[in-house]
Amino acid sequence: MKKVVLATVALAAFAFADAPAAYTACKACHGVKGEVNTTTQSKSFVPANLTKADIEKNLKGYKDGTYGGPMKAIMKGQVAKLSDADIKALADYMGK
Repeated sequence: MKKVVLATVALAAFAFADAPAAYTACKACHGVKGEVNTTTQSKSFVPANLTKADIEKNLKGYKDGTYGGPMKAIMKGQVAKLSDADIKALADYMGK
């Protein structure tokens, strides 16, 4: 049993090692790779279900205020400091 637990921890660490630095603020709500939405399930998307292009478009829309529903205010604050390169890296990391 101990070997299985260690392998699982190693896998989780490996998966997150590829994340861009900007993703640290995202993982609390969207999971290690954008696969879940633990705190606002009924109000926002699971990013891993979206295409890279959709994620990039949505994040840019949150940033400039042209996109968003119930989570718009929270997401606008989260993406305000991101550069276009950060947004692209996040889209590449999370999207299909």
